Amino acid sequence: MPSAEMTPTGAHEPESVRPATTEPVHPTQEDAVAAAGSELIGGPLGWRALPATSWWTPVRVIVLVAIGMFALGLVQKAPCYDSAWFFGASSQYTHACYSDIPHLYQGRGFADHLVPYFDRLPGDMEYLEYPVLTGVFMEVASWLTPHSGSFQHQEQWYWFVNAGMLMVCAAVIAVCVTRTHRRRPWDGLLVALAPAFALTATINWDLFAVALTAAAMLMWSRSRALAFGILLGLATAAKLYPAFLLGPLLLLCWRAGKWREFFQALGGAVGAWLAVNLPVMITHDTTGFHIREGWAKFYTFSKERGVDFGSFWLIWAQNSSHPPTIDFVNTAASVLVVLCFLGIGALTFTAPRRPRFAQLAFLMVAAFVLTNKVYSPQYVLWLVPLAVLARPKWRDFIIWQACEVAYFLGIWMYLAYTTSGDAHKGLPTHGYQWAIVLHLAGTLYLCAVVVRDILMPERDVVRRSGDDDPSGGVLDGAADIFVLGAAAHPPRHAVHFDFDGPQVDWGKPELLSHEDRSP
Repeated sequence: MPSAEMTPTGAHEPESVRPATTEPVHPTQEDAVAAAGSELIGGPLGWRALPATSWWTPVRVIVLVAIGMFALGLVQKAPCYDSAWFFGASSQYTHACYSDIPHLYQGRGFADHLVPYFDRLPGDMEYLEYPVLTGVFMEVASWLTPHSGSFQHQEQWYWFVNAGMLMVCAAVIAVCVTRTHRRRPWDGLLVALAPAFALTATINWDLFAVALTAAAMLMWSRSRALAFGILLGLATAAKLYPAFLLGPLLLLCWRAGKWREFFQALGGAVGAWLAVNLPVMITHDTTGFHIREGWAKFYTFSKERGVDFGSFWLIWAQNSSHPPTIDFVNTAASVLVVLCFLGIGALTFTAPRRPRFAQLAFLMVAAFVLTNKVYSPQYVLWLVPLAVLARPKWRDFIIWQACEVAYFLGIWMYLAYTTSGDAHKGLPTHGYQWAIVLHLAGTLYLCAVVVRDILMPERDVVRRSGDDDPSGGVLDGAADIFVLGAAAHPPRHAVHFDFDGPQVDWGKPELLSHEDRSP
């Protein structure tokens, strides 16, 4: 009969959520699609597999695969290297090899040694419209770029330097995702092999924020709340979306009563964000302290930009005689995000088992992506690591990736159509709108199966193998302190399912006796 430990609140900490074995989970033994795909490299794991002491560990294999796929993504941009980026040719769209990086080398003053946020840019943009840490990343790449020769030569070098730095970010993401779920290292192959990941990795600088977020998730899975907060704060200083992970964390820590760890994470995030932003944010003159205009450009630009590519708002605007105004879209999108957060909160407190952190993190970021007024093709990078941790099921991941690749091609074909003049080469407006619908449908599908896993935990592939919340850190195996609705008195069939370990009433495990926890 297993024993139980007491939490500081006096509630019993069930041991039965710990897996009965530490053996790694092999996708080819539990996933039909992974098993079928493995035939290309020799078939499912068998007795001739490499021993555990082999140099070819999962982390090393997955990192090498990720770098290989990243390199294929660089090759895919080859048609743009010589001319398409530098002469505004529509061929950068017809070949789907567009990247912001070479265009912004001169367009944002890096070629002229202007300092982001401090020096005013010529033209309408006035200042760099990226968060501070991304601006630092861009500036460091400029320092490493030879400022000699033609502008075309410099822009090529700037893209290559950034590509090298972003490849390091891709490797970091692969390592972090592989190590977050200790018993499921091979799930990291989904990140490494994701086609949308390789195609969009060098469009912009989003991969830097994704790497910091993945590192933060790894730290939380190791119960290092302060380190998680610091890394998440740095990620938010590079891109806004990582801040949305604090919402799901608040809900889960509330249900589990882990307030100390939550506030450690929150304090670390706020402190790290301020440490990066304050030196750029605040300026002083004879009249006192002021918010620097260059620092605020990212936030004012985000507020003032109109409805843009990839959003359902664009479909509305293009098919309406009275398109929505910018103020209306800003307000409505904010309200929709808040409603999604409230819905995730209701799901968190009423689910028969506490949702896994990765599940809620994916749902929250996906809600922002779906309701935002713009969806650039590289935004898929935000979701890939979270999707792998939330739903490591090859079939569902491939379906979603197929939709994202279709959208990737759709946006460039649409831009080719709008820039090719009377030739009209590419995808017309209605065709592009169907590409948007496909992207939205794919993301909603993945959200739906994640929600189903939360409501029916016996369908969750991670929990079916005997784990509770391997990305949850202090939440992994914790007792519930606050639940609502059906979760307070769940029917036994909704909370019991077979795995290698004792069974637990997940509604109120703290009320069970030692005998109730026996196998």
